[in-house]
Amino acid sequence: MNDINNRNPVLLIHGIIRTSSVFRKMNPYLRQRGWSIYTLDLKPNNATLGLDQMAAQVADYVNRTFAPNQPIDLVGLSMGGLVTRYYVQRLGGIDRVQRYITISSPHHGTWLAYLWNRRACLQMRPDSAFLKDLNRDSKMLGRLKFTSIWTPWDFIIVPAHSSQMPVGRNVKVPVVAHASMVINSQSLQVVASALSEPLKQIQRTYPEGHHQWQLTRDCQKLPPDGGKI
Repeated sequence: MNDINNRNPVLLIHGIIRTSSVFRKMNPYLRQRGWSIYTLDLKPNNATLGLDQMAAQVADYVNRTFAPNQPIDLVGLSMGGLVTRYYVQRLGGIDRVQRYITISSPHHGTWLAYLWNRRACLQMRPDSAFLKDLNRDSKMLGRLKFTSIWTPWDFIIVPAHSSQMPVGRNVKVPVVAHASMVINSQSLQVVASALSEPLKQIQRTYPEGHHQWQLTRDCQKLPPDGGKI
């Protein structure tokens, strides 16, 4: 595992109808292992706001809470995975986030989003304009240590393989039920492992003349199954 003194702060973002209390087991689990954990309650959390509007709440929180040069690691649960993806891909998070983890997120939509005609649910439907836009340039997530954790027995993300991505690492955990993904011991171990992945420094010079350290993937190859357990 990486040096405990060099760990980034970790921001946890919940899903629909949830609050940060959904991380009641993950939060202390990670704290006990040396991470500084931050949480944000998206308001309202009932899908009446668009995912892009909730992503703006994430961006505001990050800008208020962390110094401009402080990199962070990010974890998004379910709908929170799409909220954080919009933050990363559209609101500048790509330049702040180094390790990025989504858990049971409907990256390609879920049929259960047809149960409500609320704005965020419309955006989470398969083939929505919102998802097509995000997935059009999802390759940019390859600049981060990106991990998507999913289970074939989700029952909320339908079909379950909607949580898989063509970039980064997909980790399948044999967990029954969507809600168990943040309390199951195997899921927690995968999250801790993903937050521990080493980074490699590359110095980049920008036109303004200042320097920024870009941290990218090391050269270690992933196993053929994408790191499934």
